[in-house]
Amino acid sequence: MIRLSIFSLLFVIVLACSTDKSARPEYVLVIHGGAGVMDKKKFTPELEKEYLDKLQESIDSGESVLKAGGSSLDAVVASIKIMEDSPLFNAGKGAVFSETGENEMDASIMYGKDLSAGAVAGVRTIKNPILAARVVMEESQHVLLVSDGAEKFAMEHHVEIVDPSYFFTQKRYDALMKAKKHGTVGAVALDKEGNLAAATSTGGMTNKMTGRVGDTPIIGAGTYANNKTCAVSATGHGEFFIRYAVCHDISSLMEYKGMPLEDASREVIFNKLLPVGGTGGVIAVDKEGNYSMTFNTSGMFRGFVSSNGDRSVAIFN
Repeated sequence: MIRLSIFSLLFVIVLACSTDKSARPEYVLVIHGGAGVMDKKKFTPELEKEYLDKLQESIDSGESVLKAGGSSLDAVVASIKIMEDSPLFNAGKGAVFSETGENEMDASIMYGKDLSAGAVAGVRTIKNPILAARVVMEESQHVLLVSDGAEKFAMEHHVEIVDPSYFFTQKRYDALMKAKKHGTVGAVALDKEGNLAAATSTGGMTNKMTGRVGDTPIIGAGTYANNKTCAVSATGHGEFFIRYAVCHDISSLMEYKGMPLEDASREVIFNKLLPVGGTGGVIAVDKEGNYSMTFNTSGMFRGFVSSNGDRSVAIFN
């Protein structure tokens, strides 16, 4: 009788482990295109469709990498490049202008497998800053390079350089005149090997002081990935995200307090940031394939896809 009970218990344990393993998706990809005050009434149906289509294109690009067995690093880069090349988002082609009428861009990337990371800040001629961040991670002994040094290093490693006029868009220049704030782009992914990656790219804050650097290129603030816990990319008022080390804080709550991903994300975004005036949001995916898209604003350009067939793109809350 005892032997039968032990056998039954072992059978249940094995069955549970097997079920958990099969329930975990092979891959997950989550993206964002910035969070902020978004009034649906100000979006024409055509404009809303344009944003949703581009978010879907970004998701499709990253998923094609993951579906083929590619790495989470390649997937987040593929997704972010789509958004960097679009004037719809505040990154790359759509980067906002500083107070002097220049585009100063930041980007970062991190790999959860070994905690390697790379970032660039204040670059003006790199077509895809996320590619420059990756070469800093993979081809240098450093984590963060800025301005001319970052551009020189990127050029030496064959990252495409363009004339600053490439980044000019009338929409962003008009925004400078109105001194509005805009968002950022980011992507997080879990690949078939169980490795996590996160990446973020931005043009910063409209009308920002020359030389100002926000949270995007700061590892732990705007980007973080650790295979033990999660991968996170942030968007919002960068100074608050730096001061509260938002992305790392979410990971720490999971690692040291055992909090689920969604709970940890909400704890930081709503209970820590919001009371002190920090607005914005995060996208995140954990090692089990659970994902979160948490924001305390009226909207966040966002989307996700997983190997189990779930997919969605959205803008408003």
